[in-house]
Order: sequence, then structure tokens, then C-alpha cells
Amino acid sequence: MSPTVEEHARARIVTDAPQHRSVRVTLGYDPAGHPSEVRFSFPSGRAWEFPRDVLEQGLRGPARSGDVEVWPCGRVQTVVEFHTPDGVAVVQFDSSELKRFLRHTREAAGPATRG
Repeated sequence: MSPTVEEHARARIVTDAPQHRSVRVTLGYDPAGHPSEVRFSFPSGRAWEFPRDVLEQGLRGPARSGDVEVWPCGRVQTVVEFHTPDGVAVVQFDSSELKRFLRHTREAAGPATRG
């Protein structure tokens, strides 16, 4: 059985307030249960699962699946937008953290589920 991947990333919730709020997001991947999806969990308990390839594509250009949209923001940041019936949460990550997480998901996936 392939190991699950769970990492933490520091992100900034983007608002129109003068100060951006920092939050710790848990990035998860379960190659045995959901080999094509990643999971982003927030301290509030809210989590989104979406295709891993959307995250990979979103590091290079805009990508969307359902209620999640990902796109690069400059050379070192990536924005992930989460849509809910109540509104939109815009969260900015250091791209290097997302790239590292994706590298670990590919290692855990094994040859049959790499994408």
C-alpha cells in the first residue's frame, strides 16, 4: 500500500483588508483511496478535494475544476480560489511549497497513477 502524503503549508487569505491573514493549510494526498485527487484542509474544518492535475496545471496557467480554480501569481506565488454558496475564498501560496507537495504525491503514487 502506498503511503499517504500530508504536509502543511503557510498561506495568506487575500481580502480587501489592509493586512492579509496567514493560515496553515493541510495538504493531503491518499494514493490508495483517491489517486487522482488532492485535499486542502483549513483550520475551520472546511476542506476541498480536487484533481491533482488541476493543481499541477495551475502552477503554469489558469486551471479550474468545479469549485476550485488555480493560477500562477507572479514568479513565486500561486493563487487558489475556493468557491462556496456563501462566497469565494482567495488563498495565496508560495509556489515552492505546492511544487514540493506535488513531487511527494508523485513519489507516493507509483507508476500506475502518476499524472
